[in-house]
Amino acid sequence: MRQRLQRIGLTGGIGSGKSTVARVLVACGAALVDADAIARLLTAPGGAAIGLLARQFGPQIISAEGALDRDRMRQLAFDDPALKQQLESIIHPLVGQEAVRQASLAAAAGQACIVFDIPLLVESGRWRQQLDQILVVDCTGETQIARVMARNGLTRAAVEKIIAAQASRARRLAAADACICNEGLSLPGLDRLARQMAAGFGL
Repeated sequence: MRQRLQRIGLTGGIGSGKSTVARVLVACGAALVDADAIARLLTAPGGAAIGLLARQFGPQIISAEGALDRDRMRQLAFDDPALKQQLESIIHPLVGQEAVRQASLAAAAGQACIVFDIPLLVESGRWRQQLDQILVVDCTGETQIARVMARNGLTRAAVEKIIAAQASRARRLAAADACICNEGLSLPGLDRLARQMAAGFGL
């Protein structure tokens, strides 16, 4: 008897270790639908969102190569909540359409588990009904700041601004059906917990 397809939503704040957990789940046999990767594809040269973004925000937000100037767009969106909402109203539906397409392909291929890696899962409010479980990768705000500063070379103020724009830690945890606490863990330790979680998903 074929196992029922499981749809797992994976989320966590910046620097939480979510991407590492996603890689482990894929290594254990899950299919991955990566919302960030889809968004990058949509905003690359020739991407489906480029024309819409240029019309909405002007050609100055498109780079010489024809891609979205992500740094410029991020700065504008951080400074103007209404503009951020306009950006999301263009990007999010396109990401959703492509995520559904990729998930359908994975299901047709006989995958038993699809992991939807969605940084803004809690914020979007529309993913919950499409998922069987939500897995949150959690750590403290201070740990997030230290990791992102070391990884991306950003200032503390810049990282704090990114964190402030995301759902709060408490809000993510309230939405969680399962949680991996990535606080004080080595990479092998995180790998081990992620594999235990994968086993719980039947992988």
